[in-house]
Amino acid sequence: MLVILSGVAGAGKDTVKRELIKRMENVETLPSYTSRPMREGDVEGGTYNFVSKEKFEEMIENGEFYEYDVHHNHYYGTSRKLLNEKIASGKIIVKDIDVNGTEHLQDLLKTDTKVITIFLRVPKEELERRLKDRIDKPSPAEIRLRLGRFDYEESRINLYDYVIKNNELEKTTQIVMTIIENEVRLLAKGK
Repeated sequence: MLVILSGVAGAGKDTVKRELIKRMENVETLPSYTSRPMREGDVEGGTYNFVSKEKFEEMIENGEFYEYDVHHNHYYGTSRKLLNEKIASGKIIVKDIDVNGTEHLQDLLKTDTKVITIFLRVPKEELERRLKDRIDKPSPAEIRLRLGRFDYEESRINLYDYVIKNNELEKTTQIVMTIIENEVRLLAKGK
């Protein structure tokens, strides 16, 4: 099963994902590949798989991604090989991804894999505050760029199975855990 967490940058996707991995058995993450530079707190192979822009473009040419996109002037993509290995292992994979990637993965995997999609919503004012308070301190231009995607990403919430207002980490984590547990039960009944 693949659980996709989406929402605008700063919506809390990575934080919720880390909590799920800590609290739930059989749940793992699948780091995307990216051409963006590492930031403070990033872990190679944990946060992302970091490669140069040239290497990323070579991987595109070789068909190594299920999906990829340019987001905030950097490439991000989902490895075919890594995702297939995780799915084959029987793990529940939790992946944070943007709305375009969600749509691509749903289309590509819908006949082979159970895909659950969850959109985390945050009011625009709260999002701006979170972006300004981030450890990596994005520039004012980067904050404007990220806020500029807000309306576009919000307009795509009809793609998602679940939409959750993420205003309290504990409550959001509990809701997402319940969704996953229920979806696992439904999947087991369907077999």
